[in-house]
Amino acid sequence: SNGLEKRPKLRFPGFDEPWRATKFGNLVHEFSDRTKEENEDLLLSAAIEGMFLNTELFGHQRGASNKGYKKIKYGTMVLSTQNLHLGNANVNQRFEHGMVSPAYKTYDITGCSVELIAQWIKSAAAKRFFYNATTVGASVCRRNVEWDTLYEQPLYLPGIDEQDKIAKFLSLISERINKQQQFIVSLKKYKRGLLNQIFSAISKGSQRRKLRELVHVSGGKTPSMSNSLYWNGDIVWISSKDMKSSRISGSELKITNLALNEMTLYHPGTLLLVARSGILKHSLPLAILEVDATINQDIKALQVHGCNAFYLYYAILSQEDNIIRTLVKTGTTVQSLMMDSFLNIEIPTPDIDLQQSIIDKLAKLEKYVDVQEEELSLLSQMRNGLLQQLFI
Repeated sequence: SNGLEKRPKLRFPGFDEPWRATKFGNLVHEFSDRTKEENEDLLLSAAIEGMFLNTELFGHQRGASNKGYKKIKYGTMVLSTQNLHLGNANVNQRFEHGMVSPAYKTYDITGCSVELIAQWIKSAAAKRFFYNATTVGASVCRRNVEWDTLYEQPLYLPGIDEQDKIAKFLSLISERINKQQQFIVSLKKYKRGLLNQIFSAISKGSQRRKLRELVHVSGGKTPSMSNSLYWNGDIVWISSKDMKSSRISGSELKITNLALNEMTLYHPGTLLLVARSGILKHSLPLAILEVDATINQDIKALQVHGCNAFYLYYAILSQEDNIIRTLVKTGTTVQSLMMDSFLNIEIPTPDIDLQQSIIDKLAKLEKYVDVQEEELSLLSQMRNGLLQQLFI
């Protein structure tokens, strides 16, 4: 950019003309065709990566009645009337038709490539664009959409040939990311099946012991956040947000030696279990600690004796579905694990050689899943970097 003409940082060869400015309101036409009957169409919701069936996101058709919902079609732009500054905007590129909550604004896109706008929405430029059309709301975390400001805001676009080039290129990357996500889902499904198969087989001929006979359970706490002397040290402090992989070697927040005086320090080989969190609705976060660490009050530490800790990790995960279904209770705010009942689950305990054989087999698969998840992360980082440079 020379201050007058606008150009992106990164372009395909053969394109050099400046991008033109147009008002957002010139690119969209609001419509509000409503459903007349209950369950007349597919009920959809907007998420970070696009439009999804409500059954995909929530497991059910959310809402008591769908009568009067807004109809949408392929290529419809859907904007959230709440938290638009966070990028809650999408273009329907999955379904020929559907319906969304009346809380959404729905638009036809005119005078521009639908595919380009769908890719632009994922960029940091789009988040800045929508943020500039919002003002502070009743609470700090909420901002109100100023619709007149939004429609008058300038949006910079290339010519139609460059639009198509960018859109096709980014669509290929998104398709590659989607396939990688699907592959990881399939791998995890295979892993669950293998766990069930292995532990169903060994349960028939092995001694079974209650989990409470194999572990010592204890918890943690959060040092006072108001005491700066407790934080930004070198000691790992695990919270549920750190429980994202099967092996834990670090944390987002760390505490000091002063805070450690009030805490319990756990050592490598300890199993860490999220016992209180909304994530317990659908999964059981369990990990093996690889460094000395402390934990917060939502985590339980299982110090293992009487069997191999890695074997016990897999044995517990083999019962994950049943644990979530029968041992998770819903509180006033989040889900929690009924620890006393959880400690009564039975664990098959074969001889140590068979335990190690099972560990070796499952660890190879788990490592392969980790490699694929790392590749997904790199692909997402690459796309985000390109989005930042391909748009103004």
